[in-house]
Amino acid sequence: MSDETLRRSALYDEHVALGARLVPFGGFEMPVQYAGILREHDAVRHRAGMFDLSHMAQFELRGEGVADWADGLTVNAVATMKLDQARYNIFTNERGGCRDDVLFYRLADRWLLVVNASNAGKMWAYLNEQLDRGGVRLDNLHGKRALIAVQGPEALDVVAPLCDLDVRAMRYYFCGEGRVDGAAAIVARTGYTGEDGFELFLDAEEAPRVWRTLLDAGREAGLEPAGLGARDMLRLEAGMPLYGFELSEELSPLAGGQAWAVKMSKPDFPGKAALASQLAGDDYDRIAGLVMEGRVPARSGYRVFSGDARVGEVRSAAVAPSYGNRNVATVLVPKEFAAVGTQLDVEIRGARHAARVAQLPFYKRSN
Repeated sequence: MSDETLRRSALYDEHVALGARLVPFGGFEMPVQYAGILREHDAVRHRAGMFDLSHMAQFELRGEGVADWADGLTVNAVATMKLDQARYNIFTNERGGCRDDVLFYRLADRWLLVVNASNAGKMWAYLNEQLDRGGVRLDNLHGKRALIAVQGPEALDVVAPLCDLDVRAMRYYFCGEGRVDGAAAIVARTGYTGEDGFELFLDAEEAPRVWRTLLDAGREAGLEPAGLGARDMLRLEAGMPLYGFELSEELSPLAGGQAWAVKMSKPDFPGKAALASQLAGDDYDRIAGLVMEGRVPARSGYRVFSGDARVGEVRSAAVAPSYGNRNVATVLVPKEFAAVGTQLDVEIRGARHAARVAQLPFYKRSN
């Protein structure tokens, strides 16, 4: 996509003013870093970091049949969600592959569905094709609404004083509708970093003011703006999948490490038979964690070997400050090479470098 066709979030001018390095991502011009990826990672793990996630697509769903309709298209349960609950889910294709991994939020009079920016057009078209199944009405808010995430151990103390909701009593993966710094917002205790924190959905025109207020309010707590580079490092440490890497149209939720989200007791959904076959055979390639034994970093797409046999490839990779500054990765390999402790080699610029399979996630915060 050329720079001329890239969209800009409502916070674009804020990023420029903060000296962010902007890159194309999901059709938008987004900040990959501000002061530096490692510094921003450290802020989120030990204090608080703030992200612009307005490139993510937001769809609103209305109608009495939303829950049953969505249950017929996804692997995780939707109808059992409580009011103001959020839940991770995956839309699958008939082969059992992932159309997209998403979050549903159940609100009082509607549902909010957040999909990956790279899949926004695909998912909007697909959902509209399915509308005759349940009397559901869709509204596309992609680019019209902003999304700000505040993540880290100090996130609660930064966000709470600005909310008219009792966010201190809000449970993880729940949400509420109220005001943040006077702006109408959906406040959700969700995130993609492995830390506690909040995601704030609000109108685009309100976002710049709220962004600046949050930065000012969090200054003493060490809040820093953080970009997509730190976010990718944080989510990889926390073992969270990224669409296009650990999940794809060709890679099932089972292979991608998201078996916990697949409810085979549900009525029929796309790909259920294919997933049942995978479960029965248990012989599919799967995502595993990998730690490089030396200091040479792996990269996405690098080939993985066991002895002289190529057995897979690297999907995601980064240095992991929360894992002893080791170079870590996810790899897609057959079951027999996915056991923790298995010795493998990664081919880097024509040379083989030793690595071992490690338990995912690489990092888990203490409660």
